[in-house]
Amino acid sequence: MSLSRRDFIRLTAGTGAVAAFGQLGRMSAMAAPSGNFRAMVGIFLFGGNDGWNMVIPTDARHAGYLASRATVGIKAAALTPLTNASYALHPAMSALRPLWDEGSLALVLNAGTLFAPLTKATYQSRPDLRPSNLMSHSDEQAHWQGLRPRETSIDGFMGRIQDRTAATATPSLISLGGSNLALLGKQTSALVLPSAGTLNRTGFDNRASAKNDAINAFADGSAFGVMTDTAGRDVKSAYDLAVSSNGILTAASNVDSYFVNPATGAALNTDVARQLMRVARMIEVRGTLGHSRQTFFVSQGGYDNHSAEVGGGNNDTGNHANLLGDLALAMAAFHRAMQSLGLGENVTAFTMSDFGRTYQGNAQNGTDHAWGSNHLVMGGNVAPGGIFGTYPDPTLNGADDIGGQGRFVPTIAQEEYIGAIARWHGVSNADMPYVFPNWATWSTGGRGPLGLFRA
Repeated sequence: MSLSRRDFIRLTAGTGAVAAFGQLGRMSAMAAPSGNFRAMVGIFLFGGNDGWNMVIPTDARHAGYLASRATVGIKAAALTPLTNASYALHPAMSALRPLWDEGSLALVLNAGTLFAPLTKATYQSRPDLRPSNLMSHSDEQAHWQGLRPRETSIDGFMGRIQDRTAATATPSLISLGGSNLALLGKQTSALVLPSAGTLNRTGFDNRASAKNDAINAFADGSAFGVMTDTAGRDVKSAYDLAVSSNGILTAASNVDSYFVNPATGAALNTDVARQLMRVARMIEVRGTLGHSRQTFFVSQGGYDNHSAEVGGGNNDTGNHANLLGDLALAMAAFHRAMQSLGLGENVTAFTMSDFGRTYQGNAQNGTDHAWGSNHLVMGGNVAPGGIFGTYPDPTLNGADDIGGQGRFVPTIAQEEYIGAIARWHGVSNADMPYVFPNWATWSTGGRGPLGLFRA
């Protein structure tokens, strides 16, 4: 998603706002992690993932699925069935089936942006209750990351969690998926690291005799007033902090050995796999960093498949199959790496995306922008066999379809979904309204966080 120039400066400078300059330089206020360590890893699938081909019903509903998805639907024989469940995963996601069998994978059905609970009837009669600019990439990315469905967000839910987390010298909010709204807090911001290579300062000469590079020159702004001096020192601190992470990114690590294709033994070299491998490295050194909680942002692009989502004549293949195959291998490898560290139950990964796709495929073997979608939650602490939410009526123009092409009204709000993970992560009841601005709507009247985790 796009960020304003001001937001970009806030991220690259490593500060939440001018009032928070010096945040990255604060000493750790948190003891070394103990058995209560927890990490949440948000995986954003940019472009709008077709969750209806990621999680597919295998009971009598499959006939309706094929009828409505004539050009993109996948036949039952090809699917990856889930034991003791009436759902299957896409054929390319077979790497995740062992995680389901061991109770480390859960499904969230038909989740999406909601300002208030809606049905098709209330959607049609109450435009004041609809989220703004539905089915727009930039707006829906902002809805998922900022969680303000009818207004502009200038900060995101991960950044707001960081605001309420005890400060450490290295931020416990870390992105391997670039600079995004989710990372912006009101007083804090994230450490943004590359998915490959190391961080370098262009034109920087580290020799003791070299004192005139731009960053160091700007860092000593005492002659130009408090604001310039403070800003310059904070920019330099952010650069130094990022560069100091190179040791973690390049050092030998046992977790790397888990990022291989189990069928071939070949190393996983996709971008999403590299990101998750580096997340695993940062978790591995949590004690050195002084983190008892960590929050990560990871991303995978390419999901806006208006054409060639499926291969012509073979709906098991195509762009979507390639993306989901890469995602499944990377997620499974990451979970095994966490288990190798004894942290299988301490880390939860979960998917997000702009929006779902139309249930009805188009003439180009693709799908178009829609609304609700299915998501995955992975971790050793999830409820075994957990399936949350309600699969929509797959009938085109039916009870849940607002447009005749299978644009389904979500039945699970983002707050109910992500809020459950935030609570598991340690966000207090008192802080939930701060992290989730619309929390009052989704914590009353019989609504609340999903029961994603074991008691």
